[in-house]
Amino acid sequence: MLNCIAESIREALTMQKFVRYFRVSTTGQAASGLGLEAQERDVQLYLDNYLDEEHEVIATFTEVDSGGKESRAELAKAVDVCKRNKATLIVSKVDRLSRDIHHLSGLMKDKKLNFRVASLPSADKNMLYFYGIMAEMERDFISTRTKAALAAAKARGVKLGGARPEAEARHKAVRDEADARAKTIAPTITSMRESGSTWDEIAKQLNAMSVPTARGGKWYGKTVLNAANRL
Repeated sequence: MLNCIAESIREALTMQKFVRYFRVSTTGQAASGLGLEAQERDVQLYLDNYLDEEHEVIATFTEVDSGGKESRAELAKAVDVCKRNKATLIVSKVDRLSRDIHHLSGLMKDKKLNFRVASLPSADKNMLYFYGIMAEMERDFISTRTKAALAAAKARGVKLGGARPEAEARHKAVRDEADARAKTIAPTITSMRESGSTWDEIAKQLNAMSVPTARGGKWYGKTVLNAANRL
């Protein structure tokens, strides 16, 4: 009996612990579940397929806030729980943790904090830092592009105060973003197609590189083809 109890205690002490952290940027996304379901799915895929030992999820935190902000209440709580319980913080993608490279660098330098990125299961901290730089560049570019699209719409006489003109300007910004994203991934598409890769194989590579679509989702063969048609 005592041996069974001792064994259970040893298993509990050695079991790998995780704290899940999910983030969306708007209250609308949080209410609809848009983005959250995909994040939960990716984290669960990691936990189910990339661990060699028993594990448990001891806490989950969900934040509705910008990834460019360093001070986020739910993230701070998640980090605190990790440190107190010697648990690993897990997120679906690097940009869910932070789009600010200074903030990300600070988290990486914290020796008391371990974290994993589900969509990059084999990435070390150097690789994650690189993807963090990409996330910050993307954040800045999206902001600049959106402002430019709205300014252009205003210059054409579009009134941005009403619901319909605002929607039109937003759709225009999305289209411009899709065009810009297509140009960004053009070298990857061109080189892989020249080497004989299929659209699905290119999509898999872009997802492995944690490059989101213009709408922040994952790539599929069809979406890669659509991007190529924009070029």
